[in-house]
Amino acid sequence: MAARAEDLLPVEYFHVVFTLPAQIARIAYWNKTAVYGLLFKASAETVMTIAADPKRLGARIGMTSVLHTWGSALTHRPHVHMIVPGGGLSPDGTRWVACKPGFFLHVRVLSRLFRRLFPDGLMDLHRAGQLAFFGDLERLAQTDAFAVWLAPFRKSEWVVYAKPPFGGPEAVLAYLSRYTHRVAISNNRLISADARSVAFRWKDYRIKHGNRQKVMRLGTDEFIRRFVIHVLPDGFHRIRHYRFLASAQRKASIARIRDLLGEAPPEPEPQVGAESVPLTLREPCPCCDGPMRILEIFRRGQRPMSRAPPGEQAA
Repeated sequence: MAARAEDLLPVEYFHVVFTLPAQIARIAYWNKTAVYGLLFKASAETVMTIAADPKRLGARIGMTSVLHTWGSALTHRPHVHMIVPGGGLSPDGTRWVACKPGFFLHVRVLSRLFRRLFPDGLMDLHRAGQLAFFGDLERLAQTDAFAVWLAPFRKSEWVVYAKPPFGGPEAVLAYLSRYTHRVAISNNRLISADARSVAFRWKDYRIKHGNRQKVMRLGTDEFIRRFVIHVLPDGFHRIRHYRFLASAQRKASIARIRDLLGEAPPEPEPQVGAESVPLTLREPCPCCDGPMRILEIFRRGQRPMSRAPPGEQAA
């Protein structure tokens, strides 16, 4: 969260959601790496293409995408939450192009392009032999049969939803801290559990039910099945950053945008007494019950430089 706070800009932020149709979600169930990867790619390409159109925004934007695969009842519902700054760099990179206050891009236009890009990408995956089919969909392993099955989706409605803009950069950070590392169900939704069943709260989003909170009770084996289908493949990244928020160019791009906006970089909070009081963990050492002192903090992929002195437990 500290790293993301450094990236926040003094602009409006928008929240866009791309959801797969239920029938295509069945294919994603068996082909998670390929189809979830395509969902990231097609949704990002959709937003970047429309935003770059001179008739729309005419800017090179950046975004953060987060994959969720569940509905409130733990059903399989793959969708991407996208957090997008309200504007982007001009094509020549010399100025910041802001979107209209309270409005990012037309949802209907986004939906139409997403509806074209995703089936095209899915067809490419099929031709490359990267999709597997089982049960009543096993017949779709034939290319011609799959093309016929896919054709109606090119004309149906695809759900792209734009929520109201966040209430400032602080709200973006609060959202990221709550939702980026969520699992399919949180502890506070659980009501009871035993060897036979699990009961939990869920929200019925259907209009006729008025988004009411309800209680669902599932057999323990069914609850476990629903939870496990949301476990992602090893090494799959469910948070991805694009364009000027991509890791390779993020710092330079953010600095450039701040300069164009006339905004100074955020001041780091002073570490009061950081030199005199060592950081410790709340948990004691499992061997001696003494306090464990933090000798070094390093990011993923970095090699730790510090070595714990003999007899000390490092964390």
